[in-house]
Amino acid sequence: MLTSNVALAQQVITGKVTDGKQPVAGATILVAGSKEGTSTDANGNFSLTTNQSNGQLQIKFIGHETQQINFSSTAPIGTIILVPTSEQSLDEIIVVGRNLIDIAEGRKTPIAVSTIKQQEIEEKVGGQDISATLVNTPSVYVGGQAKGFGESSMTTRGFDQSNTAFLLNGQPINGMDNGRVYWSNWSGLSDISSLVQIQRGLGSSKLAISSVGGTINFVTKSTDMKEGGFVKRTVGNDMLRRSTIAYNTGLMKNGFAVSAMFTDWRGDGYMNKTEGAGQNYFLSVGYKVNENHNLNLMVTGAPQWHNQGYTGRLSKFLSEGRKYNDNVVIVNGTETNYRKNYYHKPVANLNWDWKISDKSTLGTVVYASMARGGGQSSRKDATSAKVPYLAADVNNHQWYGIVSNYNRELNENLNFNVGFDLRDYKGEHYRQVTDLLGASSIAHTGNVFLPGLTNVSNEFSTNPWKTWTDKPSSIEDRLAWDYNQIIRYAGLFGQIEYAKNGFTAFFQGSLSQQHNSRKDVFQYTEGNQDSEDVNNFGYNVKGGLSYTLGGHTIFGNAGFYSRQPYQNNIFAYYTNVVNPYAINEEILGLELGYKYNSRYVDVAVNAYKTTWANRVTGSSQTANQSAVNKYTAMGKNLQLGEIIYTTNYGVKQDHKGLELEVAAKPFSFLQVKGFGSVGDWKYEGISNSILRNEDREVLEETQRDLTGIKVGDAAQTSYGAGLKFFISNGLSVDGDYRRFERLYGSLPSNAATLKLPNYDLVDAGISYKVQISDKNAISLRVNVNNLFDKFYLSDATSNMDATATTEYWKGINTSNYVLVGWGRTWSGSVKFTF
Repeated sequence: MLTSNVALAQQVITGKVTDGKQPVAGATILVAGSKEGTSTDANGNFSLTTNQSNGQLQIKFIGHETQQINFSSTAPIGTIILVPTSEQSLDEIIVVGRNLIDIAEGRKTPIAVSTIKQQEIEEKVGGQDISATLVNTPSVYVGGQAKGFGESSMTTRGFDQSNTAFLLNGQPINGMDNGRVYWSNWSGLSDISSLVQIQRGLGSSKLAISSVGGTINFVTKSTDMKEGGFVKRTVGNDMLRRSTIAYNTGLMKNGFAVSAMFTDWRGDGYMNKTEGAGQNYFLSVGYKVNENHNLNLMVTGAPQWHNQGYTGRLSKFLSEGRKYNDNVVIVNGTETNYRKNYYHKPVANLNWDWKISDKSTLGTVVYASMARGGGQSSRKDATSAKVPYLAADVNNHQWYGIVSNYNRELNENLNFNVGFDLRDYKGEHYRQVTDLLGASSIAHTGNVFLPGLTNVSNEFSTNPWKTWTDKPSSIEDRLAWDYNQIIRYAGLFGQIEYAKNGFTAFFQGSLSQQHNSRKDVFQYTEGNQDSEDVNNFGYNVKGGLSYTLGGHTIFGNAGFYSRQPYQNNIFAYYTNVVNPYAINEEILGLELGYKYNSRYVDVAVNAYKTTWANRVTGSSQTANQSAVNKYTAMGKNLQLGEIIYTTNYGVKQDHKGLELEVAAKPFSFLQVKGFGSVGDWKYEGISNSILRNEDREVLEETQRDLTGIKVGDAAQTSYGAGLKFFISNGLSVDGDYRRFERLYGSLPSNAATLKLPNYDLVDAGISYKVQISDKNAISLRVNVNNLFDKFYLSDATSNMDATATTEYWKGINTSNYVLVGWGRTWSGSVKFTF
């Protein structure tokens, strides 16, 4: 039995930990909110001296759920029995870069966070990309899947992907020129991730990054594993086929460990003519130098190509079906889609973890990313015959960086760390011919070095592997534009955290300097090709307090950011002219929260308010006939069906909301999860808007008063629940329900955002695992998404005025350009582990 005594303001807690049958040796016993702790001996017994008269014990042991037991000076607790689990704790998962990766469990002051572990990633992704793992979390909206493989987009608290920080083993992966993340370039993440954690709002990242919407950490599988591997085959709707093979050596006697994985996939795509194919590769080599030094080299990439969908008129989806694709054209009697994305972005990083002493550590990652690829579409040449051809807008880059973090335990209550973040980026952008469509050549104009018409007869491949081996295009082959971007970034960050008797406090700060320059060899003559250097200083500060008592925690966080603008917003009109509207964005974030944790139920409630000034937003819409007539009359070049891009400068947004997340395990055979979020997201003030065609020619500049317009691209109210039943040993079924309300489309160039109909979705799955031996097992998984085949709109890019002849669907003018969500889809997989 466990007893407690108090003497001289201290009490000694003694007890025993078992798994229900045998004593558990080596279990970790911690007093929540402090650094007091011990471990069990060979007989499962422990003795722990604490200054607290009451509080909570946390009992952790590999392969078992963390138990949280309340204690006081008067009430005995009893023998502690651990519950087995198939999942590891976060600390066990993070072997690579443990001194760099900002997982919330590693910081005592709480934040608004949701964590998805490897088993759930594998179950929920199915035939989708990694963003599918986050659809059942508060304030997250994932849409755009119907555009094609890897085309989904995600918003967090109403802020898009360019304003959410994404980290891979501590390495920033947002594009340095525009902040964007394209999931097609990261399709391998669903194969290699052992953990995904979304930190909504301020987050716990110490880097000099502005996680306005939140921070999402991807932690890859570790090389410090036991020996073994697996083969896996997945099939799904629309001829999806996916094959994966993986093998881990485990930690060998020479200190090395190697993990390798390769995936090949292909499919026809959900929307008409959105075929795609690609590969994912992953190699991780770890070396344990000694007890104090660990090295890990990781190389990963996901070469792929896929045809693309886009929005279309709602009337077309209603008459042609939800798989209708506005990009499809008829060529010689055959349906053809010329819109294609192709890309290959290898990433390599070297992590070094150094345990300097019992009280100090140093973590460092050096990384590099080199990308080749672009987006293809149909064009017409500059001759009077307007000869058609296909061309790709190429976006190559070279990106190098280093992040290092030193952590020091100043005393048993105080922890300090400091570090730096350096990045160097060069982007290359031009257009080149990919298919002459039978013509012998096409002609183009616009390059100041090539007066008159220039004939082009060379074609360049859209095979993502060949982008690395093909001879680069010459100056004569480069159409419409040809420029380089240079971005250099230096950040310094630090954090201090205090924890004692259930009370914690932290303060973080960072300073950063960003250099931007541009070289344009298409529009400018020799000597005028280099832009002026633009250097911007930025900073952020954030801090928080919390108090934990008996499983209950209340916390508050606040932060302010002064964030440098992205380079794509610094230089106006895609020229070397510096944009006067591109100034530092200012973000203020406030957050209050409550958490309750027990053996059977976890509850988290968060309230937030984020204001964002001087920001830049973008949207796009399809040109209709009235737009063509308007801009043609103005002497501008615009074709029917072409995409019009709108950029809004000087925008201010005000976002506030409430979030709820619940997880319970009332019985050993049942897990229950629930979430809900209610937001109020609005624009404020006057913005300056610039409209461009696909050739980046400015069509129009306007001013707009956005005050009171609802922020779109995400549902401002969402809620849902999930159940998982363990029917028998190895057999389980699960289901998820979620509903989205107050959903608005993207901000069009001349109207408010369009309110879309509410909708709800149900997903279901079944898993079965047969353990053949200690090392061998067969796992089966089947997913069905949108089980009831609901027809719904996930986005809109226009807001058409009503007319006398207007037709409506659920109150929506059917002339609007919308994106329809996936209907019922399915996937099934079989995995053999050895």
